Amino acid sequence: MTPLNPKAFKQLHYDPGFLGSADRAELLEYLGALHPLWENRFPDARPVPEGQTQRRLLRPVYWLGNWQFACLDYYRPPKGIHNRCVQAEPFPPVLARLISRMEKKAHRMFRGEDMPAGWHLNTCLVNLYGRARSGDTWVDVARVGEHKDFEPGPVASLSLGERALFQFVQSRRPGERDGVVSQQWLEDCSLQIFGGELWKRRTFHRVQRVDRREGHCFELPVPDFETRRLNLTFRYVPDEDVVPYSALEPRARQDVAGYVQTLAESSPFFARAWTEAQRP
Repeated sequence: MTPLNPKAFKQLHYDPGFLGSADRAELLEYLGALHPLWENRFPDARPVPEGQTQRRLLRPVYWLGNWQFACLDYYRPPKGIHNRCVQAEPFPPVLARLISRMEKKAHRMFRGEDMPAGWHLNTCLVNLYGRARSGDTWVDVARVGEHKDFEPGPVASLSLGERALFQFVQSRRPGERDGVVSQQWLEDCSLQIFGGELWKRRTFHRVQRVDRREGHCFELPVPDFETRRLNLTFRYVPDEDVVPYSALEPRARQDVAGYVQTLAESSPFFARAWTEAQRP
């Protein structure tokens, strides 16, 4: 692995015991009442981009704060800003408390260009890691390929369940991203915070694999899926870039209408959002 300079060490934080037992129980009770979605990568009503095929995301997801639907192509500044981030449920009390602690830690770690003005953790992606049923077989989907998070400022990651091997990687030659810069096993109840030039802008990150050794299995209302790890990734989207579903431009609103209708069946927040969008 590439040697790290002292500044880089200060911009990568790992706390294996961040989440206490009472908060863990309260958080799992809340998460167990959510109904995660299987999303398709591209809009169903539009032609798939040339060279691509329509596909379901690797795992079910849920978003809090704002929802970045895959078919709207996520939030990718500077050009991918508008019609990307849809208002979603606010954080429950247990997460609000935990986020306050995360933000205080991040503000001690980052300054200047690494801490944007107005930064706060207002979006949370809940990722389910485990295995999915495909016909008569089960397929393990407990991994995430190399990618970058484009939202400005530091990222915080809270892990529940089986430990996961999290790696930062960089290119060795054009088209390759397999040079491991740093890696960490993310344990149950752990918190990771990263940001700055090396971790956010110069390297990619991935979840290489998720263990089975502890026997964790979470009861979530997702048919044909067994969840052995939950990860909550917290990021910052400038508030002005987050819009209600009813304020999306018409085509984007149509692209995600099916998802919002499905969410409205179990979420009072999205039920209100759907009703609001139907008004003349």
